[in-house]
Amino acid sequence: METPAQDRTAIVTGASRGIGRAIAVALGAAGGRVVVNYNSNKAAADDCAAEIEQSGGQAMTVQADIGTAEGRRRLVGDAVGRFGAIDLLVNNAGIAPKVRADLLETAEQSFDELLAINLKGPFFLTQAIAKQMIEHRSEISPGVIPVIINISSVSAYAASVNRGEYCISKAGVAMMTQLFAARLAEHSIHVYEIRPGITATDMTGPVKAKYDKMIFEEGLLPLRRWGQPEDVAKAVMALAGGALPYSTGQVIDVDGGFHIRRL
Repeated sequence: METPAQDRTAIVTGASRGIGRAIAVALGAAGGRVVVNYNSNKAAADDCAAEIEQSGGQAMTVQADIGTAEGRRRLVGDAVGRFGAIDLLVNNAGIAPKVRADLLETAEQSFDELLAINLKGPFFLTQAIAKQMIEHRSEISPGVIPVIINISSVSAYAASVNRGEYCISKAGVAMMTQLFAARLAEHSIHVYEIRPGITATDMTGPVKAKYDKMIFEEGLLPLRRWGQPEDVAKAVMALAGGALPYSTGQVIDVDGGFHIRRL
């Protein structure tokens, strides 16, 4: 059963820029109601919300650090207070290490910070939203399948020894997806994981030259181009629109073919 995107009421975390912004804008352009979550960049979040409303959608911004319990409570409370029952959660917010340190030099503070934002936050936000979806199922538009989408990374399985804490956080998101998919299936809540590859965002900006060489000269990717935030947004829109009604726990690779093992 397909779910028209205009019937969606969505929370998108980390939506002020990059992949999150592209997802929020796409949902808004389809007429959805979008909660634009951000942590520090209010101006960018306001700009994203304005773009959504100009395209015909509805939007609100909520400042919340999802790595904290207080931030998650405020995000859920404000979202439900404005739009009512949430039927789509996109766990997109995430950070990279401030310093790309060798695995043997990884700082405990960096490890704790990344796990809090990249894994603990999405885990407990999903828990809260899942309970809300179950409790308020009758308030969700008829025919709409509640969906939770976790944005992870190829780093869930590709080892980078100079940012081990990031890889571990994304591997955790992969298992988190499987766990919630299994637990929530009885409530007809579908859970998916989208794994972006090398994508042109602020996070990859500092290593652009390195990846340019790997993509265009060394043939790292079968599809020889950078991924764009809009590539991930299109995958989200397909899932939000009910394109996989008999699937849950599915991993969607948006990586230019990086996951293909080649000789």
